[in-house]
Amino acid sequence: MNARADTIAAVASAPGAGGVGVLRVSGDRAAAIAKAMLGRPPRARHAHYAAFRAADGGVIDRGLLLWFPAPRSYTGEDVLELQAHGSPVVLRVLLARLVELGARHARAGEFSERAFLNGRIDLAQAEAVADLIASGSEAAARAAQRSLDGEFSARVHALAERVVRLRVWIEAAIDFPEEEIDFLAAPELATEVDATHADLLALLRAARRGVRLADGLHVVIVGRPNVGKSSLLNALAASERAIVTDVAGTTRDVLRETIDLDGVALTLVDTAGLREAADVVEREGIRRARGELERADLAVLVSDDEHARLDADLLRAVPPRAARIVVHNKIDLAGARARREEHDGVVHLWLSALSREGLDALVAELRRHAGAEEGDAGAFSARARHVAALERTRTHFDAALAALAEHNAGELAAEDLRRAHDALGEITGEVSADDLLGEIFSSFCIGK
Repeated sequence: MNARADTIAAVASAPGAGGVGVLRVSGDRAAAIAKAMLGRPPRARHAHYAAFRAADGGVIDRGLLLWFPAPRSYTGEDVLELQAHGSPVVLRVLLARLVELGARHARAGEFSERAFLNGRIDLAQAEAVADLIASGSEAAARAAQRSLDGEFSARVHALAERVVRLRVWIEAAIDFPEEEIDFLAAPELATEVDATHADLLALLRAARRGVRLADGLHVVIVGRPNVGKSSLLNALAASERAIVTDVAGTTRDVLRETIDLDGVALTLVDTAGLREAADVVEREGIRRARGELERADLAVLVSDDEHARLDADLLRAVPPRAARIVVHNKIDLAGARARREEHDGVVHLWLSALSREGLDALVAELRRHAGAEEGDAGAFSARARHVAALERTRTHFDAALAALAEHNAGELAAEDLRRAHDALGEITGEVSADDLLGEIFSSFCIGK
């Protein structure tokens, strides 16, 4: 792909009216466009106050012009930025003028794509740009900034270097089989293998946490009718989002609410009560509830004294991939006290959604599952594809370990380590396909 094939332009600020609107130009014709808009050659990295004129000399707007010559720019190409008044009409006219002067409309994500193709940032950093823009909480924004600064990429590169050292060691043993020393049985190799495996597992855990911070925790509230699921949603959202009545089965559809829970983004999903229903509408609501449960990161099973014995079956119905919390609601009616217990790895909380007694314990558990309670230091944003790549890395690495331990088969181990190394390269873009790049950058906003 030729990143310098033509010059691109787009409005880089958010849609709608605002005090200031930003337009961005990148490519070989950016210098000529900057001179035409300013009336003289611009100074590098200097804010020029200018009248932005149409082809007939009339003033479209007045604002600031900034010029960033290659390679010291965001894209690595010549880059021009115009700061005008944030009227959508003014910005549209200015963009049309930039196109008249030789630019074309940029595709979604094309500026970041060029930055990647020109070596200014790697693929994980490029994705962090989009994650930073879309961050829904302070924790997510901080994590995305760390990825943009290269912290995630640095850990991937460090792990890749360890894998390369193992490959060199094993392939050297293959190339010199006549040596009396069994290099594959050396304790130094075993030590390095163990350390690399530990680093891989730690990075995988951190990436999973990064996905939760970037995307927010997907929490599905389930339970039988009339146990207080909607009341719990309202209490966590601190607003009357769901209708609450004494009539069982009030909730017929899926209700979503995105909240910022002390700096952590959560998507709460209230669902229809799970039971055998004759009503066709309620049956559809229950079907959707089970579908949400299949996609949940965390299932909050709401129960009360009346249904506690029956809810063991519902707990077993939660998919294995989802974590689970059991909320024993309505302690204000039962005369019970708020408390926390853990049974068979499942946290049980006694609380009242109505009076909010014990709700802080649930908030703490939700933050813990979202990764916030592990501390903010070192957290970075990640995506599902990063986790998938690290999972493949672990699969190939484990296969290499088995080849060495069970068969002393250096050739097989070397091949599995090569595949592990390639999987790591997919994260930063050192190993990537054009269709993957197209899919990633097409999800960006225009102008970035």
